[in-house]
Amino acid sequence: MTKPIFTGSGVAIVTPFTNDGIDFDKLAELIEFQISEGTDAIVICGTTGEASTMPDDEHKAAIKFAVEKVHNRIPVIAGTGSNDTRHAIELSKYAEEVGVDAILSVTPYYNKTSQRGLVEHFKAIANSIKIPIILYNVPSRTNLNISPETVKTLSEIDNIVAIKECNLNQVGDIVNLCGDKITVYSGNDDLVVPLLAMGGKGVISVMANIIPKDTHDMVAKFLSGDIEGSKNLQLKTLNLIKALFIDVSPIPVKAAMNLMGMNVGSCRMPLIDMTDKNLDVLKNSMKEYGLL
Repeated sequence: MTKPIFTGSGVAIVTPFTNDGIDFDKLAELIEFQISEGTDAIVICGTTGEASTMPDDEHKAAIKFAVEKVHNRIPVIAGTGSNDTRHAIELSKYAEEVGVDAILSVTPYYNKTSQRGLVEHFKAIANSIKIPIILYNVPSRTNLNISPETVKTLSEIDNIVAIKECNLNQVGDIVNLCGDKITVYSGNDDLVVPLLAMGGKGVISVMANIIPKDTHDMVAKFLSGDIEGSKNLQLKTLNLIKALFIDVSPIPVKAAMNLMGMNVGSCRMPLIDMTDKNLDVLKNSMKEYGLL
């Protein structure tokens, strides 16, 4: 049986920017806030962290900073995926060198590849490092799906141990094919409980940036047998989640954090600020939840 890298809520933490680069003082505050609220893992430089806008020196600096700040209190998982296999290997090797607990590796985007190509891509990354790998399947972003059969093939590689899955329709097939060789994490905040019901172990979450305790508790309650409590938390979050994805993520979650006084700054272009109409929807959902 493969031991999960974490169970519970892994926050896909935002990256706070200034005009000059990453605001590391603010990032330190966010990490401490997450740990104090019970978050089970920090995912640095993921999609929500806007890694695609970071040059390599900045990307690497963010990973190293997170490892040092967390200091082994909870797992740190670094987003190191790329549509260039060599680049993904370079970032993954660096992440291992500075002490991350695992990497999160997204499918190649734009140039994409075949299912056979996916196997070779992830195998090359896995062979370059010894730490665990979480596959990241997010077809809405990459226009490329990892089939359950491909996940099964990849599960035979020792350090490919988990998947962040955004395609709920195939979770059952992945669990049936892979058993306990692959830990499944939800990539969708609105489908955490359904995924847990099919054998998942947690979520890599956007909403955890603003409601870390509730996100952790949703998973913890389910895994401890309090299905009703977990379901009620999931239902409570649904309107808030809709607002957090009313625009391209992470635009709304950064706006929400700023409304809560966290002062994380704006997203980097090409992502731009929300319209007033969408911002009003976000504010109303936050008030309804008790965040404002």
